[in-house]
Amino acid sequence: MTLHRWIDPEGAPDEPPPRDQMTAQTRQLHDAIDAAARRTGVAWLHPDEPTVIEDNLGSQAVVDWQEAKGAATLLGERGWSEQPTLYARYGGHAVRALIERVRALEQAPAAVVTDCGMQALALVADTRMQPGAHAILMGPLYGKTAAYLAWLAPRVGGTVTQLPTHDPAALAQAIRPETRLVIAETMTNPHMRVLDLAAVGEVAERGRAQAPGLRLWLDTTLTTPWGFRAPPLSLPGIDGVVASGTKALCGEDTVMWGYVAGRDVGEVNRVMDLIALRGGILDGRRAAAALDSLAEAEARFTLRCHTAQRLAVSLRAHPRVAQVFHPSLRDHPDRAAFEAGYTLPGSLLSLRLADATEAQTRHFCDVLAMTEVVRYATSFDGLVTKVNHHPSVSEYFTPPAALHRRDLDRIVRLAPGMEPSGDLWACLNWALWAWDRVSPSAVVDWQEARRHALGLR
Repeated sequence: MTLHRWIDPEGAPDEPPPRDQMTAQTRQLHDAIDAAARRTGVAWLHPDEPTVIEDNLGSQAVVDWQEAKGAATLLGERGWSEQPTLYARYGGHAVRALIERVRALEQAPAAVVTDCGMQALALVADTRMQPGAHAILMGPLYGKTAAYLAWLAPRVGGTVTQLPTHDPAALAQAIRPETRLVIAETMTNPHMRVLDLAAVGEVAERGRAQAPGLRLWLDTTLTTPWGFRAPPLSLPGIDGVVASGTKALCGEDTVMWGYVAGRDVGEVNRVMDLIALRGGILDGRRAAAALDSLAEAEARFTLRCHTAQRLAVSLRAHPRVAQVFHPSLRDHPDRAAFEAGYTLPGSLLSLRLADATEAQTRHFCDVLAMTEVVRYATSFDGLVTKVNHHPSVSEYFTPPAALHRRDLDRIVRLAPGMEPSGDLWACLNWALWAWDRVSPSAVVDWQEARRHALGLR
């Protein structure tokens, strides 16, 4: 039997052409894909890997998907980010599973996952900042957050008010009828200031009488869902949270992702609509890796927080340290807000050396890296402890006078990893006593030798 009856342009049999009469190339490809479907229960279009689309078997599955999306959008009862797989730009199996985990962690009716934390923040800003809208940024924020709002607002004829502190009274004064967005971080980097959740939420709730469109969104990256006494979305006035999952929720420095979780399903669906238009959702492979990391993430974050607390106490008492910034310290300026609303003090801490210049502070970070246990790297909440010179990493183009005015000069950022605190303290104490005895040229020599020893290109 051959395929000649199926290739005759004058007609064809009633039944489809048999695969077993086709070429070996076609048979092998489709037999392998079908075998994978039987093995996995998912109709991916690759014999070995998940694909960005699936075999829908026909049009009805697509029509059902569209109808379900329409119902979710119109009724506002669930997030359409949880739809079955149609195309990976809208999500997939691992993405939906990760969304379910995020919803559970945040006790949120709807959520979406994104390709990074900044994407999550930008999506919320884009959906809230309609023409003429006003945004309020509370206290010292991640620099990219402030920069993005400063870039976005003029393009929609909007305005931005940057408040210097987390003061709830200042927020009340800043609210206008056109205010649509308030952004605050629950803990700030590098000073680890702590947001008074109840007080700020109460101001936002009252502020809706003057500004009905006002929504309060929190960046909870440094706190994580595990660091609160009550989920933020359970508190009056708080409408949504965004976070970078790259940090503690991955916990291994291996996956970049973020998320948006909100109390209003319609609001989250509008974020998902924007993702569907322009992209930004997390891909399936990274979603699967993030799910794997989440299995141990809470325990690891808790350990890092406790390590940070022990190190903060020891550093605070060290004669060569001038300041330490960590909410666990009794003299922290937001200690009352921390005790009222939080259970974990965060895994990041910062410090200033006693009587050290900016250049000397940077040199100290380099000397600490010579222990080969504390690694000089950006970000935080990985397996290894990291150090960096904050002005070099995050404020490199900020003039020195502005750094000093904003209290960002001479800052050392320290992010504990999974090492025991005793080992880390040995490294820190050595560097604190040795940094001014180690020459810059010795640092360069060590770096070259280290690259050679590790075979780094």
